[in-house]
Amino acid sequence: MRSENTAWDGPGDVCYYAPMPNPIADPLVENVDSDVETDRVLIEALPQGAVTITINAPQKKNAFNDEIVRGLSQAFASLHGADGVRVVFLRGAGGVFCAGADLEWMRDVADRTEEDNRDDAMTMAVMLKRLHDVPALTVALVEGFALGGGAGLAACCDRAVACADARFGFPEVRLGLIPAVISPYVVAAIGPRRARKLFATGERIGAEEARHIGLVDEVVADAGALAAAKDRIIAEVAHCAPGAIGEAKRLVGEVANRHLDHGLLVHTAHRIAAQRVSEEGQAGVRAFLDGKPAPWRET
Repeated sequence: MRSENTAWDGPGDVCYYAPMPNPIADPLVENVDSDVETDRVLIEALPQGAVTITINAPQKKNAFNDEIVRGLSQAFASLHGADGVRVVFLRGAGGVFCAGADLEWMRDVADRTEEDNRDDAMTMAVMLKRLHDVPALTVALVEGFALGGGAGLAACCDRAVACADARFGFPEVRLGLIPAVISPYVVAAIGPRRARKLFATGERIGAEEARHIGLVDEVVADAGALAAAKDRIIAEVAHCAPGAIGEAKRLVGEVANRHLDHGLLVHTAHRIAAQRVSEEGQAGVRAFLDGKPAPWRET
């Protein structure tokens, strides 16, 4: 399967997009034809319509650098329009999710001009937006540290499951910096007041506190329980139509914080009407009325 997707050709104040190949040959089979041009970002597809993206730099605690940011951006872009994908898991190799920015990368960007730093930050911002816009359900599987941009990745996903010993934090202010490009996703996840506290202090919090404030949805005992949670989520979304998952996610963005007026009533009525006559809507409802499994349950 190939689809027309977009790639960040950057840098500059304008996003330049170009067609790129989809790294998933068929998300419902085990063979993956990966065109992601780095071994620091790995993609694995499973028969159940699940995809796992792994940040693969365990020797550096999966910290960000140019290669990883661009590799993730390319991977997320490839999932836009990937038919049949229901859920995308994001994890880090070696028992650590993502410890923020790589030290060598930080030394490099410290010597760049403000204009160069804007280009660099825009590359990161585009990567996060592509993750946010993936049509499938996105799930962060967090072990070890999720700091700075790593915590931002978790906030950007639709769902986050963390091991009990995971640690989260936004240490940017302790370096004289601010968590700017991740801030929209973190504030949306935990609210302005809690974000102000964590952004301003740089303190680290445990998995249970992260769950309490909304950064994490579920806390499990250890890596084995995290793998079991992954299997459970795959089984849950196997009941769901792949296209409808994406439409349901898009619906949230369309109605969130919008005034409940006549225009919104009309919009939501149009959305459900369109879905009812869609191929998935017709097949799902007819299967239910006939007492049969929906066609996507047969894959």
